[in-house]
Amino acid sequence: MENTVEYTLRMKKELNAQVLVVGAGLAGFGAAVAAARNGARVLLIDRAAMAGGMATTGLVGPFMTCFNNNDDGKGRDRQLIMGIFDELCRRTEEKGGAIHPEKVEGMTSYCSYLWDSHRHVTPFQSEILALVMDEMLEEAGVTVLFGVTLCDCITEGGRVSRVIVAMKEGLCAIRAGLIIDCSGDADAAWFAGAPTVLGNGRGTMQPTSLFFEVDHIDRDRFLGELEANRHRLNRHGANCFHWIIEEKKKTGEWTIDRDELGNYEQNLPGRWKINTTRMAGVDATDTAQSSEALREGRRQVQQVLDFMRENLPGCEEIRLVQVASALGVRETRHIAGHYTLTVEDIMEQRRFADSVVSFAYALDVHNASGGGVTFTCVKDYYNIPYRCLLPRGVDNMLVAGRCISGDSEAAASYRVMPACCALGQAAGTAAAIALKAGVNPARVDTDLLRKTLRDQGAVICD
Repeated sequence: MENTVEYTLRMKKELNAQVLVVGAGLAGFGAAVAAARNGARVLLIDRAAMAGGMATTGLVGPFMTCFNNNDDGKGRDRQLIMGIFDELCRRTEEKGGAIHPEKVEGMTSYCSYLWDSHRHVTPFQSEILALVMDEMLEEAGVTVLFGVTLCDCITEGGRVSRVIVAMKEGLCAIRAGLIIDCSGDADAAWFAGAPTVLGNGRGTMQPTSLFFEVDHIDRDRFLGELEANRHRLNRHGANCFHWIIEEKKKTGEWTIDRDELGNYEQNLPGRWKINTTRMAGVDATDTAQSSEALREGRRQVQQVLDFMRENLPGCEEIRLVQVASALGVRETRHIAGHYTLTVEDIMEQRRFADSVVSFAYALDVHNASGGGVTFTCVKDYYNIPYRCLLPRGVDNMLVAGRCISGDSEAAASYRVMPACCALGQAAGTAAAIALKAGVNPARVDTDLLRKTLRDQGAVICD
Protein backbone atom coordinates (compact mmCIF):
# COMPACT_ATOMS: atom_id res chain seq x y z
CA MET A 1 0.00 0.00 0.00
CA GLU A 2 1.42 3.36 -1.03
CA ASN A 3 1.99 5.98 1.63
CA THR A 4 0.26 9.31 1.15
CA VAL A 5 2.09 12.42 2.28
CA GLU A 6 0.39 15.80 2.58
CA TYR A 7 2.74 18.72 2.24
CA THR A 8 1.90 22.43 2.21
CA LEU A 9 4.43 25.01 1.07
CA ARG A 10 4.17 28.74 0.51
CA MET A 11 6.37 29.29 -2.54
CA LYS A 12 8.52 32.38 -2.41
CA LYS A 13 9.21 32.52 -6.11
CA GLU A 14 6.92 32.81 -9.12
CA LEU A 15 8.01 33.29 -12.73
CA ASN A 16 5.86 34.70 -15.52
CA ALA A 17 5.82 34.24 -19.27
CA GLN A 18 3.39 34.52 -22.10
CA VAL A 19 4.49 31.11 -23.41
CA LEU A 20 6.13 28.40 -21.32
CA VAL A 21 7.87 25.67 -23.31
CA VAL A 22 8.55 22.48 -21.34
CA GLY A 23 11.54 20.58 -22.73
CA ALA A 24 14.43 21.94 -24.82
CA GLY A 25 14.89 19.06 -27.24
CA LEU A 26 14.39 19.62 -30.97
CA ALA A 27 10.65 20.14 -30.50
CA GLY A 28 11.04 22.58 -27.62
CA PHE A 29 13.83 24.42 -29.41
CA GLY A 30 11.68 24.84 -32.51
CA ALA A 31 8.67 25.93 -30.44
CA ALA A 32 10.58 28.47 -28.36
CA VAL A 33 12.37 30.07 -31.31
CA ALA A 34 9.18 30.24 -33.39
CA ALA A 35 7.04 31.71 -30.61
CA ALA A 36 9.66 34.33 -29.73
CA ARG A 37 10.31 35.32 -33.34
CA ASN A 38 6.57 35.85 -33.72
CA GLY A 39 6.42 38.26 -30.80
CA ALA A 40 5.76 36.17 -27.68
CA ARG A 41 7.65 36.44 -24.41
CA VAL A 42 8.95 32.88 -24.00
CA LEU A 43 10.40 30.88 -21.12
CA LEU A 44 12.03 27.56 -22.04
CA ILE A 45 12.83 25.06 -19.29
CA ASP A 46 14.68 21.75 -19.34
CA ARG A 47 15.96 19.37 -16.68
CA ALA A 48 19.26 18.87 -18.53
CA ALA A 49 22.27 21.18 -18.74
CA MET A 50 21.91 22.02 -22.42
CA ALA A 51 19.41 22.32 -25.23
CA GLY A 52 19.08 19.56 -27.81
CA GLY A 53 17.62 16.69 -25.82
CA MET A 54 18.28 13.41 -27.60
CA ALA A 55 20.64 15.12 -30.08
CA THR A 56 22.97 16.35 -27.33
CA THR A 57 22.53 14.69 -23.94
CA GLY A 58 21.32 11.56 -25.73
CA LEU A 59 24.07 11.69 -28.42
CA VAL A 60 21.47 10.46 -30.94
CA GLY A 61 22.48 11.08 -34.52
CA PRO A 62 22.49 11.66 -37.36
CA PHE A 63 19.25 13.53 -37.92
CA MET A 64 17.17 11.14 -40.00
CA THR A 65 16.13 12.24 -43.47
CA CYS A 66 14.28 15.53 -43.84
CA PHE A 67 13.63 14.88 -47.55
CA ASN A 68 10.72 13.21 -49.31
CA ASN A 69 10.84 9.47 -49.89
CA ASN A 70 12.51 9.17 -53.28
CA ASP A 71 14.38 5.99 -52.45
CA ASP A 72 14.66 4.76 -56.03
CA GLY A 73 16.79 7.82 -56.78
CA LYS A 74 14.87 8.46 -60.00
CA GLY A 75 12.30 10.98 -58.85
CA ARG A 76 12.69 14.53 -57.59
CA ASP A 77 14.38 15.03 -54.23
CA ARG A 78 12.57 17.60 -52.10
CA GLN A 79 13.59 18.81 -48.68
CA LEU A 80 10.42 18.76 -46.59
CA ILE A 81 11.68 19.99 -43.22
CA MET A 82 12.96 23.50 -43.72
CA GLY A 83 12.43 26.62 -41.62
CA ILE A 84 14.09 26.59 -38.21
CA PHE A 85 15.46 23.06 -38.65
CA ASP A 86 17.23 23.91 -41.89
CA GLU A 87 18.66 27.07 -40.34
CA LEU A 88 20.00 24.97 -37.45
CA CYS A 89 21.66 22.52 -39.85
CA ARG A 90 23.24 25.23 -41.98
CA ARG A 91 24.53 27.25 -39.04
CA THR A 92 25.99 24.11 -37.45
CA GLU A 93 27.66 23.29 -40.76
CA GLU A 94 29.12 26.81 -40.92
CA LYS A 95 30.83 26.16 -37.58
CA GLY A 96 32.28 22.89 -38.88
CA GLY A 97 29.86 20.80 -36.83
CA ALA A 98 27.65 19.17 -39.48
CA ILE A 99 27.15 18.22 -43.12
CA HIS A 100 23.96 19.57 -44.67
CA PRO A 101 21.64 16.72 -45.70
CA GLU A 102 21.52 17.80 -49.34
CA LYS A 103 25.16 16.64 -49.56
CA VAL A 104 24.65 13.19 -48.00
CA GLU A 105 23.64 10.09 -49.95
CA GLY A 106 22.51 6.65 -48.86
CA MET A 107 24.67 3.53 -48.52
CA THR A 108 27.54 5.50 -46.98
CA SER A 109 29.29 5.60 -43.62
CA TYR A 110 27.06 8.51 -42.57
CA CYS A 111 23.90 6.38 -42.61
CA SER A 112 25.24 2.98 -41.51
CA TYR A 113 25.13 1.71 -45.09
CA LEU A 114 21.37 1.93 -45.49
CA TRP A 115 19.51 3.35 -48.47
CA ASP A 116 15.77 3.06 -47.82
CA SER A 117 14.65 6.26 -46.06
CA HIS A 118 18.30 6.97 -45.13
CA ARG A 119 19.29 9.25 -47.97
CA HIS A 120 19.93 12.85 -46.90
CA VAL A 121 20.61 12.29 -43.22
CA THR A 122 22.47 15.02 -41.30
CA PRO A 123 25.73 14.00 -39.57
CA PHE A 124 26.58 16.39 -36.74
CA GLN A 125 28.66 16.90 -33.63
CA SER A 126 26.46 17.16 -30.55
CA GLU A 127 28.79 19.67 -28.87
CA ILE A 128 28.64 22.16 -31.78
CA LEU A 129 24.90 21.65 -32.21
CA ALA A 130 24.24 22.63 -28.58
CA LEU A 131 26.27 25.81 -29.05
CA VAL A 132 24.30 26.82 -32.16
CA MET A 133 21.02 26.15 -30.39
CA ASP A 134 22.13 28.42 -27.53
CA GLU A 135 22.91 31.17 -30.05
CA MET A 136 19.59 30.89 -31.88
CA LEU A 137 17.58 30.88 -28.65
CA GLU A 138 19.44 33.94 -27.35
CA GLU A 139 19.04 35.80 -30.64
CA ALA A 140 15.29 35.13 -30.58
CA GLY A 141 15.02 36.56 -27.06
CA VAL A 142 14.04 33.31 -25.33
CA THR A 143 14.70 33.04 -21.60
CA VAL A 144 16.26 29.61 -21.02
CA LEU A 145 16.56 27.88 -17.66
CA PHE A 146 18.41 24.57 -17.35
CA GLY A 147 18.30 22.22 -14.36
CA VAL A 148 14.53 22.73 -14.01
CA THR A 149 12.27 19.70 -13.49
CA LEU A 150 8.53 19.75 -14.11
CA CYS A 151 6.65 18.58 -10.99
CA ASP A 152 2.96 19.35 -11.49
CA CYS A 153 0.34 21.47 -13.20
CA ILE A 154 -2.41 23.33 -11.36
CA THR A 155 -5.56 23.46 -13.47
CA GLU A 156 -8.64 25.62 -13.03
CA GLY A 157 -11.64 25.43 -15.32
CA GLY A 158 -9.87 23.44 -18.03
CA ARG A 159 -6.82 25.71 -18.08
CA VAL A 160 -3.37 25.41 -16.54
CA SER A 161 -3.06 28.34 -14.14
CA ARG A 162 0.41 27.50 -12.85
CA VAL A 163 3.15 24.99 -13.56
CA ILE A 164 5.13 23.76 -10.55
CA VAL A 165 8.82 23.07 -11.10
CA ALA A 166 11.83 22.15 -8.99
CA MET A 167 14.82 24.47 -9.28
CA LYS A 168 18.09 24.74 -7.37
CA GLU A 169 16.41 27.34 -5.18
CA GLY A 170 13.50 24.98 -4.39
CA LEU A 171 9.97 24.63 -5.72
CA CYS A 172 8.75 27.43 -7.95
CA ALA A 173 5.47 28.32 -9.67
CA ILE A 174 5.39 29.48 -13.27
CA ARG A 175 2.39 31.42 -14.54
CA ALA A 176 2.02 31.38 -18.33
CA GLY A 177 -0.76 32.21 -20.72
CA LEU A 178 0.04 29.22 -22.91
CA ILE A 179 2.05 26.05 -22.30
CA ILE A 180 3.74 24.00 -25.01
CA ASP A 181 4.54 20.48 -23.84
CA CYS A 182 7.70 19.31 -25.61
CA SER A 183 8.76 16.91 -22.88
CA GLY A 184 8.67 13.89 -25.19
CA ASP A 185 6.64 12.00 -22.60
CA ALA A 186 3.61 14.35 -22.54
CA ASP A 187 4.50 15.08 -18.91
CA ALA A 188 2.80 18.49 -18.73
CA ALA A 189 -0.32 17.22 -20.47
CA TRP A 190 -0.43 14.24 -18.10
CA PHE A 191 0.03 16.38 -14.99
CA ALA A 192 -2.72 18.69 -16.28
CA GLY A 193 -5.13 15.78 -16.56
CA ALA A 194 -5.26 15.49 -20.34
CA PRO A 195 -5.98 11.95 -21.58
CA THR A 196 -2.93 10.05 -22.83
CA VAL A 197 -2.14 6.59 -24.20
CA LEU A 198 0.97 4.72 -23.07
CA GLY A 199 2.71 3.03 -25.99
CA ASN A 200 0.31 0.96 -28.07
CA GLY A 201 -2.31 1.13 -25.35
CA ARG A 202 -1.61 -2.46 -24.29
CA GLY A 203 1.57 -1.82 -22.34
CA THR A 204 4.03 -2.30 -25.21
CA MET A 205 6.50 0.41 -26.22
CA GLN A 206 9.48 0.48 -28.51
CA PRO A 207 12.74 -0.48 -26.77
CA THR A 208 15.20 2.07 -25.41
CA SER A 209 18.86 2.51 -26.33
CA LEU A 210 21.98 4.23 -25.06
CA PHE A 211 24.12 5.89 -27.73
CA PHE A 212 27.86 6.30 -27.45
CA GLU A 213 30.70 7.71 -29.55
CA VAL A 214 34.04 6.16 -30.53
CA ASP A 215 37.18 7.12 -32.41
CA HIS A 216 40.71 5.76 -33.05
CA ILE A 217 39.32 3.45 -35.73
CA ASP A 218 41.41 2.69 -38.82
CA ARG A 219 38.82 4.15 -41.15
CA ASP A 220 40.14 2.57 -44.35
CA ARG A 221 40.14 -0.96 -42.97
CA PHE A 222 36.80 -0.57 -41.18
CA LEU A 223 35.00 0.81 -44.22
CA GLY A 224 36.89 -1.58 -46.49
CA GLU A 225 35.21 -4.51 -44.74
CA LEU A 226 31.79 -2.95 -45.24
CA GLU A 227 32.48 -2.09 -48.89
CA ALA A 228 33.62 -5.66 -49.53
CA ASN A 229 30.29 -6.86 -48.15
CA ARG A 230 28.04 -4.28 -49.80
CA HIS A 231 25.88 -7.06 -51.22
CA ARG A 232 24.95 -8.02 -47.64
CA LEU A 233 23.89 -4.50 -46.64
CA ASN A 234 20.76 -2.30 -46.78
CA ARG A 235 18.93 -4.80 -44.59
CA HIS A 236 17.03 -2.98 -41.85
CA GLY A 237 17.43 -4.83 -38.58
CA ALA A 238 20.28 -7.04 -39.77
CA ASN A 239 22.75 -4.79 -41.53
CA CYS A 240 26.36 -3.87 -40.74
CA PHE A 241 28.46 -6.83 -39.60
CA HIS A 242 25.39 -9.02 -39.09
CA TRP A 243 27.35 -11.96 -40.52
CA ILE A 244 29.84 -11.71 -37.65
CA ILE A 245 27.20 -11.08 -34.99
CA GLU A 246 25.31 -14.20 -36.11
CA GLU A 247 28.38 -16.32 -35.41
CA LYS A 248 29.06 -14.68 -32.06
CA LYS A 249 25.48 -15.31 -30.98
CA LYS A 250 26.04 -19.03 -31.48
CA THR A 251 29.08 -18.99 -29.17
CA GLY A 252 27.39 -16.79 -26.56
CA GLU A 253 29.84 -13.93 -27.12
CA TRP A 254 27.02 -11.63 -28.27
CA THR A 255 24.04 -11.40 -25.92
CA ILE A 256 22.50 -8.06 -26.90
CA ASP A 257 19.07 -8.27 -28.55
CA ARG A 258 20.31 -6.65 -31.77
CA ASP A 259 21.42 -8.27 -35.01
CA GLU A 260 23.64 -5.50 -36.37
CA LEU A 261 26.07 -2.75 -35.47
CA GLY A 262 24.45 0.62 -36.08
CA ASN A 263 27.40 2.90 -36.86
CA TYR A 264 27.03 6.48 -38.07
CA GLU A 265 30.13 8.45 -38.95
CA GLN A 266 30.07 12.09 -37.91
CA ASN A 267 31.45 14.92 -39.99
CA LEU A 268 34.77 14.27 -38.24
CA PRO A 269 36.38 11.41 -40.22
CA GLY A 270 36.91 8.40 -37.99
CA ARG A 271 34.50 9.42 -35.24
CA TRP A 272 31.28 7.43 -35.05
CA LYS A 273 28.01 7.46 -33.16
CA ILE A 274 27.06 3.88 -32.26
CA ASN A 275 23.42 2.82 -31.98
CA THR A 276 23.47 -0.83 -30.95
CA THR A 277 22.45 -1.21 -27.31
CA ARG A 278 18.87 -2.29 -26.67
CA MET A 279 16.82 -2.36 -23.48
CA ALA A 280 13.30 -3.63 -24.13
CA GLY A 281 10.27 -3.68 -21.88
CA VAL A 282 11.15 -0.32 -20.33
CA ASP A 283 8.48 2.18 -19.34
CA ALA A 284 10.53 5.37 -19.41
CA THR A 285 7.85 7.24 -17.45
CA ASP A 286 8.91 5.07 -14.47
CA THR A 287 12.06 6.32 -12.74
CA ALA A 288 13.16 2.92 -11.44
CA GLN A 289 12.83 1.31 -14.87
CA SER A 290 14.69 4.15 -16.58
CA SER A 291 17.48 3.95 -14.01
CA GLU A 292 17.97 0.23 -14.55
CA ALA A 293 17.89 0.74 -18.33
CA LEU A 294 20.72 3.27 -18.03
CA ARG A 295 22.80 0.86 -15.97
CA GLU A 296 22.15 -1.97 -18.41
CA GLY A 297 22.93 0.35 -21.32
CA ARG A 298 26.34 1.17 -19.89
CA ARG A 299 27.05 -2.54 -19.45
CA GLN A 300 26.08 -3.18 -23.07
CA VAL A 301 28.32 -0.34 -24.27
CA GLN A 302 31.31 -2.23 -22.90
CA GLN A 303 30.19 -5.45 -24.58
CA VAL A 304 29.88 -3.67 -27.94
CA LEU A 305 33.32 -2.10 -27.51
CA ASP A 306 34.87 -5.49 -26.74
CA PHE A 307 33.13 -7.00 -29.76
CA MET A 308 34.40 -4.28 -32.08
CA ARG A 309 37.93 -4.42 -30.70
CA GLU A 310 38.18 -8.20 -31.02
CA ASN A 311 36.29 -8.84 -34.27
CA LEU A 312 36.15 -5.85 -36.60
CA PRO A 313 39.00 -4.79 -38.90
CA GLY A 314 40.45 -1.43 -37.92
CA CYS A 315 39.00 -1.44 -34.40
CA GLU A 316 41.98 -2.89 -32.54
CA GLU A 317 42.78 0.50 -30.99
CA ILE A 318 39.20 1.77 -30.72
CA ARG A 319 38.62 4.40 -28.03
CA LEU A 320 35.43 5.31 -26.20
CA VAL A 321 34.87 9.06 -26.52
CA GLN A 322 31.68 9.45 -24.50
CA VAL A 323 28.47 7.71 -23.45
CA ALA A 324 25.11 9.46 -23.51
CA SER A 325 23.93 10.84 -20.18
CA ALA A 326 20.28 10.49 -21.24
CA LEU A 327 18.46 7.29 -22.12
CA GLY A 328 17.39 7.04 -25.76
CA VAL A 329 13.61 6.76 -25.53
CA ARG A 330 11.59 6.05 -28.66
CA GLU A 331 8.10 5.91 -27.21
CA THR A 332 6.12 6.54 -24.03
CA ARG A 333 2.89 8.53 -23.82
CA HIS A 334 0.88 9.89 -26.75
CA ILE A 335 -1.76 12.51 -26.04
CA ALA A 336 -5.34 11.79 -27.06
CA GLY A 337 -5.84 14.94 -29.09
CA HIS A 338 -8.49 16.56 -31.23
CA TYR A 339 -7.35 14.24 -34.01
CA THR A 340 -5.30 11.04 -33.80
CA LEU A 341 -3.01 10.40 -36.76
CA THR A 342 -3.13 6.76 -37.82
CA VAL A 343 -0.82 4.57 -39.81
CA GLU A 344 -3.54 4.43 -42.48
CA ASP A 345 -3.44 8.24 -42.71
CA ILE A 346 0.27 8.01 -43.42
CA MET A 347 0.25 5.15 -45.89
CA GLU A 348 -2.79 6.46 -47.79
CA GLN A 349 -1.43 10.04 -47.86
CA ARG A 350 -4.64 11.51 -46.51
CA ARG A 351 -4.94 15.28 -46.86
CA PHE A 352 -6.01 17.63 -44.09
CA ALA A 353 -7.15 21.23 -44.37
CA ASP A 354 -5.15 22.05 -41.23
CA SER A 355 -1.87 20.27 -42.14
CA VAL A 356 1.14 21.99 -40.60
CA VAL A 357 3.98 19.48 -41.25
CA SER A 358 4.83 17.28 -44.24
CA PHE A 359 7.21 14.41 -43.59
CA ALA A 360 8.45 11.20 -45.20
CA TYR A 361 10.56 9.08 -42.87
CA ALA A 362 9.61 5.42 -42.82
CA LEU A 363 7.55 3.64 -40.18
CA ASP A 364 10.57 2.54 -38.15
CA VAL A 365 9.34 0.17 -35.45
CA HIS A 366 12.07 -1.33 -33.29
CA ASN A 367 10.56 -4.63 -32.26
CA ALA A 368 9.82 -5.06 -28.56
CA SER A 369 11.47 -8.49 -28.71
CA GLY A 370 13.54 -10.46 -31.19
CA GLY A 371 16.15 -7.85 -32.00
CA GLY A 372 14.92 -6.66 -35.37
CA VAL A 373 12.91 -3.80 -36.81
CA THR A 374 9.77 -3.54 -38.88
CA PHE A 375 10.64 -0.91 -41.48
CA THR A 376 8.00 0.30 -43.96
CA CYS A 377 8.69 3.14 -46.38
CA VAL A 378 5.98 5.72 -47.08
CA LYS A 379 4.89 7.05 -50.47
CA ASP A 380 6.70 10.31 -51.17
CA TYR A 381 5.38 12.17 -48.08
CA TYR A 382 2.45 12.49 -45.67
CA ASN A 383 0.88 15.33 -43.67
CA ILE A 384 0.29 15.95 -39.96
CA PRO A 385 -2.75 18.07 -39.03
CA TYR A 386 -2.66 20.84 -36.44
CA ARG A 387 -5.37 19.10 -34.40
CA CYS A 388 -2.82 16.43 -33.40
CA LEU A 389 -1.06 19.10 -31.34
CA LEU A 390 -4.15 19.93 -29.27
CA PRO A 391 -4.71 17.85 -26.11
CA ARG A 392 -8.27 17.26 -25.00
CA GLY A 393 -9.45 18.93 -21.83
CA VAL A 394 -6.69 21.55 -21.47
CA ASP A 395 -7.58 24.73 -23.32
CA ASN A 396 -4.30 26.65 -23.03
CA MET A 397 -1.86 23.90 -24.01
CA LEU A 398 -0.20 22.69 -27.18
CA VAL A 399 1.94 19.56 -27.55
CA ALA A 400 4.82 19.04 -29.98
CA GLY A 401 7.31 16.25 -30.63
CA ARG A 402 6.94 12.50 -30.48
CA CYS A 403 4.09 12.68 -27.93
CA ILE A 404 1.52 14.35 -30.21
CA SER A 405 -1.76 12.56 -30.89
CA GLY A 406 -1.04 9.55 -33.06
CA ASP A 407 -1.20 5.81 -32.84
CA SER A 408 1.89 3.85 -31.90
CA GLU A 409 2.75 2.77 -35.42
CA ALA A 410 2.30 6.25 -36.91
CA ALA A 411 4.55 7.68 -34.20
CA ALA A 412 7.31 5.34 -35.39
CA SER A 413 7.80 7.78 -38.27
CA TYR A 414 7.38 11.29 -36.85
CA ARG A 415 9.22 10.49 -33.58
CA VAL A 416 12.54 11.40 -35.22
CA MET A 417 14.11 14.80 -34.67
CA PRO A 418 13.52 16.70 -37.95
CA ALA A 419 9.78 16.13 -37.63
CA CYS A 420 9.89 17.05 -33.94
CA CYS A 421 11.54 20.37 -34.76
CA ALA A 422 8.94 21.15 -37.44
CA LEU A 423 6.11 20.24 -35.06
CA GLY A 424 7.69 22.56 -32.50
CA GLN A 425 7.84 25.39 -35.03
CA ALA A 426 4.16 24.85 -35.80
CA ALA A 427 3.21 24.83 -32.11
CA GLY A 428 5.28 27.92 -31.29
CA THR A 429 3.87 29.85 -34.24
CA ALA A 430 0.32 28.84 -33.28
CA ALA A 431 0.92 29.98 -29.69
CA ALA A 432 2.05 33.42 -30.84
CA ILE A 433 -0.96 33.75 -33.15
CA ALA A 434 -3.32 32.68 -30.36
CA LEU A 435 -1.90 35.29 -27.99
CA LYS A 436 -2.25 38.08 -30.54
CA ALA A 437 -5.83 37.06 -31.34
CA GLY A 438 -6.78 36.50 -27.71
CA VAL A 439 -8.05 32.97 -28.38
CA ASN A 440 -7.29 29.45 -27.21
CA PRO A 441 -5.02 27.35 -29.47
CA ALA A 442 -8.03 25.34 -30.69
CA ARG A 443 -9.54 28.55 -32.12
CA VAL A 444 -6.44 29.60 -34.07
CA ASP A 445 -7.09 30.48 -37.71
CA THR A 446 -5.31 27.55 -39.37
CA ASP A 447 -5.19 29.31 -42.75
CA LEU A 448 -3.23 32.12 -41.11
CA LEU A 449 -1.07 29.59 -39.26
CA ARG A 450 -0.20 27.71 -42.45
CA LYS A 451 0.54 30.96 -44.31
CA THR A 452 2.77 32.18 -41.50
CA LEU A 453 4.67 28.90 -41.39
CA ARG A 454 5.23 28.97 -45.15
CA ASP A 455 6.28 32.62 -45.05
CA GLN A 456 8.87 31.65 -42.44
CA GLY A 457 10.36 28.82 -44.47
CA ALA A 458 8.29 25.77 -43.59
CA VAL A 459 7.20 23.34 -46.29
CA ILE A 460 3.58 22.14 -46.22
CA CYS A 461 2.57 19.97 -49.18
CA ASP A 462 -1.06 19.95 -50.29
